[in-house]
Amino acid sequence: MRANITRLIFTIAAVMTANVIANAQDKPAYAIFSGEGKHLDYGKMVRELSRADVVFIGETHNCPIAHWLEYEITRDIWQKDSSGLTIGAEMFETDNQLLVDEYTGRLISSDKFENEAKLWDNYYTDYYPLLSFAREAGLKFVATNVPRRYASFVKDNGLEALEGLSDEAKALMAPLPVDFEASEESDAMFGFMQMISGGDSGKKSYFAEAQALKDATMAWSIARNMDRKFIHYNGNFHSDFHGGIIPYFEKYCPGKTIKTVCCIRQDSISRLDEENLGRADFIICVPVDMTMTY
Repeated sequence: MRANITRLIFTIAAVMTANVIANAQDKPAYAIFSGEGKHLDYGKMVRELSRADVVFIGETHNCPIAHWLEYEITRDIWQKDSSGLTIGAEMFETDNQLLVDEYTGRLISSDKFENEAKLWDNYYTDYYPLLSFAREAGLKFVATNVPRRYASFVKDNGLEALEGLSDEAKALMAPLPVDFEASEESDAMFGFMQMISGGDSGKKSYFAEAQALKDATMAWSIARNMDRKFIHYNGNFHSDFHGGIIPYFEKYCPGKTIKTVCCIRQDSISRLDEENLGRADFIICVPVDMTMTY
């Protein structure tokens, strides 16, 4: 009798599990596409990413699926080959590298780190897991971004003004001068950003120059911390269409194989919208009604 009841319980559980899986398949949380718009599974994406020297994972900053998959991709690549893996992120600035090293090296507690480091508002939900993974796995975690005060300085004064900074300040950014070529596209986009922020319309290129300083500094930080493999987390804009950080990285560290990921939102995730084709080597597509972390 007891055996029959046990079998009945397992049968009910199996049916319930099948129903959950079926419902999940009917309403998936994300889909993965190649840059050409071909459906891919997660395992194939990870296998391809594992073969690259550098992986740029672009994110929508408030998307929980993006942050969950960043962690999963990193862990799965590490499990395939943990030797020589370094990770780093736009969300941490170069003047906080010592704090990051002390935390991941277990010299200071999380409380001490969090009290002194410059952390994004969504650190605890979205970036703490990545830093904690580095700490537990014994991986180097690189704070790649330029200190925000210098990006702001360029936004107000232009790249040329950086030459007047101290040697200590210059050590926290990419080597000067930073290559920059204005384009109609960047002028239009950053000009609009400047307009809505109430800035001086006569200096619209400075917004783009500040962005260039961020991209160059992230590229420089990756290049000088390369071992065998590097995984970098950044906003989509910094690696979309193999632009942003990537041309600077290829200048500082030529000959490396690069793969990119981006995370986007669409009304329907059954196919990739035309404007998203080619944005990255792998595109994670999330429904627009997915919850956001902020």
